[in-house]
Amino acid sequence: MPTSAELHERRMAAVPRGVAHATSIYAKRAKNAELWSEDGKRYIDFASGIAVVNTGHQHPKVVAAIEAQLKAFSHACFQVTPYESYVRLAERLNAIAPVPRPAKTILLSTGAEAVENAVKVARAHTGRPGIVSFSGGFHGRTLMAMALTGKVVPYKKGFGPFPADVYNVEFPNTYHGVSSEQSLDALRALFKYTADPSSIAAIIIEPVQGEGGFYIAPFDFLRALRALCDEHGILLIADEIQTGFARTGKMFGLEHSGIKADVVTLAKGLGGGLPLSAVTGRADVMDASNPGGLGGTYAGNPVACAAAHAVLDAIEEERLCERAQAIGKIIVDRCNEIKSRSNLNCIGDVRGLGAMCAVELVKDNASAEPAPQLTQTVMKVANEKGLILLSCGTYGNVIRFLVPLTAGDDIVRDGMDIFEASLTEAVTRVA
Repeated sequence: MPTSAELHERRMAAVPRGVAHATSIYAKRAKNAELWSEDGKRYIDFASGIAVVNTGHQHPKVVAAIEAQLKAFSHACFQVTPYESYVRLAERLNAIAPVPRPAKTILLSTGAEAVENAVKVARAHTGRPGIVSFSGGFHGRTLMAMALTGKVVPYKKGFGPFPADVYNVEFPNTYHGVSSEQSLDALRALFKYTADPSSIAAIIIEPVQGEGGFYIAPFDFLRALRALCDEHGILLIADEIQTGFARTGKMFGLEHSGIKADVVTLAKGLGGGLPLSAVTGRADVMDASNPGGLGGTYAGNPVACAAAHAVLDAIEEERLCERAQAIGKIIVDRCNEIKSRSNLNCIGDVRGLGAMCAVELVKDNASAEPAPQLTQTVMKVANEKGLILLSCGTYGNVIRFLVPLTAGDDIVRDGMDIFEASLTEAVTRVA
């Protein structure tokens, strides 16, 4: 069998360099919160395939549902010969998504595809072209999704020009000195100087920024944003692609603020490892598009639908929202304990909502200067010690923790032990 090193050499020759590689670990098998490489080394997985396997690798219910569906049929194209599992999944999402009732859902394949279609339905419903997004936000790598994404490198550099009528304003980020009121002022200035609000179809926001650094949108800000949208007839789109399906301690991140969006985009944790996404929204918004205007050959694949039903069952039966809160407490408490130690002056901020947690690494707390080199070194050392981590953030200095919600306390604590040891060693290496 090939080693990870041999596979990496083949990958570099066969796969474009634009496809990032967070690690050089080549997966051979995985179970719950553990993964084994082609070299036979065991790793604790604190990445979950970027928040995809919230229900853990190879969850028995998900595997059984996939196997059963494969024995029936693997593809039919919903627009040609529809099937019950798509309809039932739409019904289930309509019932739980944080949008007003009645609601309707279209199933798709990827998060970026969900974002593209959310923009389409918003424009079709309002008859307006403009879309507003936020700095640091990430909404995907297709053309409209890139235009909405609030980070140039690596997502936008060299890929322009981008679609018109897209506006980006500051996200409220208290750690970096941007208050909710300052962000709202930026929106009001946009409406006064650049784009009349009557031309804006929708504002899109992540309840917790993903790639942007795991910054939590203040709940008062989300409520003010909802009021601003209502004032001007603008739709609010909540991008729940990374925050959805129990990750934040509630089924959806927006629920913490007590408001509803007009449209939500869903993906990642929905399919339990299979490509599946959705747009769920107010029925009048979702019905604005002409027949044939929405859809896709693989959209709502029946095998992925079967997996999604198993995921929703597991979240409910295993009380994974509560489990996310318990996991998050272990991680945040441990990170705050590490931060309090005088010999480690490199954790600038610890934050988390449920099990969507992060630490922001700095050169020292006095200057709060981002420490991307230290961040990359921590990840490298963690890999050496048997832990898979991901970074994020505009400055590349945030380490995010995305533990499968089915992980036991022991394995979460073992992973945090490795993280602490890796951070301590990385500080020495970088010094």
